[in-house]
Amino acid sequence: PCRIGNKRLLELLNKITEGKGTEKDLDTLATLGQVIKDTALCGLGQTSPNPVLSTLDNFYDEYMEHVRDKTCRSKQCKSLLTYTISPERCIGCHLCAKNCPADAISGLVRKPHVIAPDKCIKCGMCMARCKFNAILVC
Repeated sequence: PCRIGNKRLLELLNKITEGKGTEKDLDTLATLGQVIKDTALCGLGQTSPNPVLSTLDNFYDEYMEHVRDKTCRSKQCKSLLTYTISPERCIGCHLCAKNCPADAISGLVRKPHVIAPDKCIKCGMCMARCKFNAILVC
């Protein structure tokens, strides 16, 4: 039960972190985790779902934010992040655009730039290069 069950747990967690999860998936995570724990034949299998069950118990509100609001407050789930440029902070130095591997940033020199969300691969290179803290992640 644990070998296949843990794979299913991973698939559900990936679905949730990609912003494709549902509240039903959270119920399935809890149920499946408990079934694995109760039916596994060895100690390793019996404890393997503990991290998932523990985080569900202690961070359920964050799981709900992932499935209901499609947000990640810890900013660890790439698929749920949105990169934008603050027009108030951007001086148009073009450093972010030069370093963007996806060519997702456009703008004229000395004018605020913008990020095309459909092109952005959320790598963070723009944020790392911006000296004016104009790149925002939400």
